[in-house]
Formats: sequence, C-alpha cells, structure tokens
Amino acid sequence: MNDNDVRTGQARPSIARTYDYLLGGRDHYVIDEEFGRYFEKVLAGSEQIAISNRGALELAVRALTHAGVDQIIDFGCGLPAQRNVHQIAREQVPGSRVVYLDNDPIVVSHGQAMLVVDDDVAVVQADVRDPESIRKHPEVQRLISFDRPVGLLFSVVLGFLEEDADPIGPVRYWVDVLAPGSFVYVSCFRAGDNRRTALVQDQVRKVLDRGSWHSDATIAAIFEGLEMIGPGVVPCVQWRPDGSPGPAPTDWEQLIVSGLARKN
Repeated sequence: MNDNDVRTGQARPSIARTYDYLLGGRDHYVIDEEFGRYFEKVLAGSEQIAISNRGALELAVRALTHAGVDQIIDFGCGLPAQRNVHQIAREQVPGSRVVYLDNDPIVVSHGQAMLVVDDDVAVVQADVRDPESIRKHPEVQRLISFDRPVGLLFSVVLGFLEEDADPIGPVRYWVDVLAPGSFVYVSCFRAGDNRRTALVQDQVRKVLDRGSWHSDATIAAIFEGLEMIGPGVVPCVQWRPDGSPGPAPTDWEQLIVSGLARKN
C-alpha cells in the first residue's frame, strides 16, 4: 500500500494494519507504518509484544487441535499472516473449519480475498460485542456446530473493549453456549502501575481513540469456571500448553498475557 491509499480516507492508523507491519507483513498503509515505528524507535523493544502475542496464539491453536477440535472461531482476526489459523489447525486436523471475524471492513475484504481457500473457511464482518448476531450469522451457522467442541480465539481483541463496558461479557456468552470439550483462548494487555504500561496505553488511546488494559481480576474472571491449560495466565512469551517454562519476559512482554482454558 502507498501514499495514495492514505488519501482515500485512511487518515488514522488501524491496529490490525499496525500489527501487520510489526509482524513483517505488507498489508498496511504509510500511516500504520509510522505508528509502528513509534513503538520500534521511541518505545524500543515494545514491538516484541506483537511477536510474542502471535507466537502464543499459534501454540494455542496447535493445543486445541491436538485435543481433536476441528472447528474454530477467530474473533478480531486481523489481517492475514504468514501462517494463518486455518493453516495451523489443518496441520493436525485436516479439514478444520474456521470462521474469521473482524469489524474492520478493510480487514474483512483482504481476508475474503486471501483466506477463503475452500468452503470450510469464512471471513465475516462482525462486532465481538454482539455475540448473538454472530451466532445467528449464516456463515457461522453453516460452519460451526455448537453441539460439538469449538475453539474460540480472542487474541488482543478484548483490549479494545473498555474496562467499564463489560469486556468479559462477550466471552461469558460463548462459554454458556459451548459444548463440553470446547476451548477458549484469550490474550490481552494487562494493566500495571508502571511507566511502560502508561506509555503504551496512552499512545494507543491517543492515536486510535480507544484501547483499555485490563486488571488481573478482570482477566481471571474471563476464565471463571473453566479448566486452565498449561501454566494458567502468564506473559504470552512464557505460555506453553504443557506448562513448561518459556523464556523470561522482557519488561515490555510483561504487558501482554494469555491463557487457554477448557470447558468440562
């Protein structure tokens, strides 16, 4: 993408496109690259947050497919990556069905062009805050059977639901309708009383006009009543499904945590 794209109305960075830039992708605008460079240069090392987050997501997908789950919903999927959820899932369970969801029409357009490789993959424009509409969407109904185990992925997306706007409500809705044997994966920014947390959150809110870091209590409530897999909720860089220790997190990597849980 180039400067002409910005003049077509892309006057504000997108978190999905900035994430794409930080992961080495090409589906972003100049304005997103400039935002990403802020993290690389001014907050040097903070770009590792995106890399660690993606790594934990891939491990979680492998863990739930290893358990036999063959249908996945990816909430706030973002732009296509070098290795996408359906590709990772199908390494262990060929024919896995995946519904990608995002509220950004540009993300959805790219996803429909690049991710829909067969009839068992769909990309849908939807808002994570409206789970009932998502559940009733024709593509979700076509691909996902809620009477069998499902894998739900909430990678970072809850970080853009404000702390005072029931950020755990959408997750709890899905937990109630899931069949036993289903999995819920969540990664999100963890609030902390330190300068680095404030710098990142303030910059994100300033540029994107949204973004909320969640307290440990809120994050714990997301998984209430579920069986935690591996080490529980830990920094993404340390998360391993077998609970084995990952590398020690940098100060920046302390800011983003993840967990995978099963409904029994």
